Amino acid sequence: MRVLLLGANGYLGRFVADRLLADPAVQLTALGRGDDADVRFDLASGSPGALTRFLNAVHPGVVINCAGATRGGARDLARHNTVAVATVCESLRRSGCGARLVQVGCSSEYGPSQPGSSTAEDAVPRPGGPYGVSKLAATELVLGSGLDAIVLRVFSPVGPGTPAGSPLGRLAEAMRRAMQSGDNELKLTGLGVQRDFVDVRDIARAVHAASLSAAQGAVNIGTGRAVRLRDAATLLARVAGFGGALHELDDPHLGTPPAYPYPDGCGSWQQADVRTARDRLGWRPRIALEESLADIWMEAACRI
Repeated sequence: MRVLLLGANGYLGRFVADRLLADPAVQLTALGRGDDADVRFDLASGSPGALTRFLNAVHPGVVINCAGATRGGARDLARHNTVAVATVCESLRRSGCGARLVQVGCSSEYGPSQPGSSTAEDAVPRPGGPYGVSKLAATELVLGSGLDAIVLRVFSPVGPGTPAGSPLGRLAEAMRRAMQSGDNELKLTGLGVQRDFVDVRDIARAVHAASLSAAQGAVNIGTGRAVRLRDAATLLARVAGFGGALHELDDPHLGTPPAYPYPDGCGSWQQADVRTARDRLGWRPRIALEESLADIWMEAACRI
């Protein structure tokens, strides 16, 4: 099976590439902006015609799009997350390869949800920020393209490679600094937020399964269980061997408002309904949060 992977050098793309390379039946070509890509191409500025010519030359059976941006202004997010996907869809329509498209979307497309609820694929999307809007627009382009396509709405990725600037990455870095300086307490904010954390390696397995499946439409990829960031911090402290106290600066008992450090526009709660992934992809998460956090801590502890 010939697979064209877009965004192979990104956070999710690296693990998807590793998963695909482990499959002897896959012949992988990586396309991206970095020097390590097999072919250099910028989806946000490249023309559909140029990409079409490349598709006709390579003739992949599956195109997987992990490319995109999570930060920046509305214009940049729209360019990298929406315009780029429009280029991919138009190129696939023009080409004669007939490839299946696996688009990696995100849970930010849904926006805030009711605490205690599980968000299913038929929920009405109400993204709470420009990132979610740009990703939702991309999903609508894919699902309305008439292509053989599936969109994986990935919930909160966690595990090795977690960006140091992400909430869990910042938490691990703060803990490392505290241990290095001998501090016996750590003051944190935003620990009340709850997210459905799913390991990046499980996400890669889901992408692989989607590339082999005939399923179409949107499919949630999560664990089906929301975890309070406070509990994740406690678990991380245990993994790291941090014996100090964790103090919340936004404790409601102190009269301070809660802070939501996740820049995803999803408020205080998000939890996936993952029955569609189980039923249509045969996929279930395998890696426990403790293992994911241990990997985050290992990378933070090795950082100089």
